[in-house]
Amino acid sequence: MPSIYLDNNATTPVDPLVLDAMRNCYQKNSANPASQHQLGNQARRLLEDARDSIASTLGTKIQHGDGDSLIFTSGATESNNLALRGLAGPQPGKIVTSTIEHPSLSGPAEYLKRANWDWQQISVATSGLVDLDHAATLITPDTQLVSVMLGNHETGALQPLKEISALCSAAGVPLHTDATQAVGKIPVDFHELGVDALSFSAHKFHGPAGIGGLLLKRGTNLHPLLYGGFQQLGLRPGYEPVALVVGMRVALDLWNQQTAKHEKALLDMRDQFESELQKRLPWVSITCQQSRRLPHVSNVAFPGLNRQTLMMALDQGGLACSTGSACASGSTDPSPVLQAMGLEESLVEGALRFSFGRHNQPAESHLAADLVETTARRLRSTNPSEKTVSKPPQQPAKRL
Repeated sequence: MPSIYLDNNATTPVDPLVLDAMRNCYQKNSANPASQHQLGNQARRLLEDARDSIASTLGTKIQHGDGDSLIFTSGATESNNLALRGLAGPQPGKIVTSTIEHPSLSGPAEYLKRANWDWQQISVATSGLVDLDHAATLITPDTQLVSVMLGNHETGALQPLKEISALCSAAGVPLHTDATQAVGKIPVDFHELGVDALSFSAHKFHGPAGIGGLLLKRGTNLHPLLYGGFQQLGLRPGYEPVALVVGMRVALDLWNQQTAKHEKALLDMRDQFESELQKRLPWVSITCQQSRRLPHVSNVAFPGLNRQTLMMALDQGGLACSTGSACASGSTDPSPVLQAMGLEESLVEGALRFSFGRHNQPAESHLAADLVETTARRLRSTNPSEKTVSKPPQQPAKRL
């Protein structure tokens, strides 16, 4: 089994304190929070306290029935589907996204397109950032919804959400952001971002799988995808899993208690890893290195090497990483994100994603660089057809 886990963008290990909180919840109160008896009322209080706490950490306050809303979902995939299909409305119209969205967002967009919606996409530069000039031409008063992610799941590039928000505000168009890779990694302020809806998922920040959320700005009109219950204002009916919600709250609290410390630790590990790789293998390329990025994501291209071959060799050597989004990891197709950025084919074909987590140790950056160097050199030496691509040294990454 891999001894160094650098695939935290796919999922993170559950924190032991989160497990303790969930175990305690299961043991002491397993009642349905919709029930009217005392145990049900106790479960409801746990649920609503957690809802208030999570919303507060993310920069908003829930005043029940008269404020912003936090809808609990099964995770970011459901949150993105609910946002895109629920905010766009029942009648076909125009929706705008970027070309680098996660499959859980581009998938429902494709579904809407098949249902005669006009789906338009904002182009992205080689920097990994959306083209604001192009966005301005697409975001018009006849647009029904815009969705642009906060931090990219493959490159870590942080998108100019405030600028996109200004364009949407001027056109009177609601804006959704997929903040799945950002929540629990950097401070996220719902109102400061200027968005109308925000998706996230607990298993990306050391919480339990199967629980996520969709923040909604007061007055935002959301059409439900599910029917058959009164829970959560009828916007997402069904049983509300109290223990999972409590686990998500604790996981986010653990991050929030020492935000600056955790963010710096992630940034230091990533920067050390990239610096060592560039010194040892000067021909590698760090994707989006000059852009503002999430502190834990490193997308490294190894020109001349096949990404699948390299990933499997690293896995055999004890290092877990990925070739891109976990939702598309079964595919052998090149990364649609890197292709949308217009990168050279050799970079796209040789790119791997390394993502750090709060449970990684600083020494693992050095050990991972050792293994990557050894493995990459071995693969090149055993395959004469794989040529080293010369390139000028890159500048250090911009720190947040």
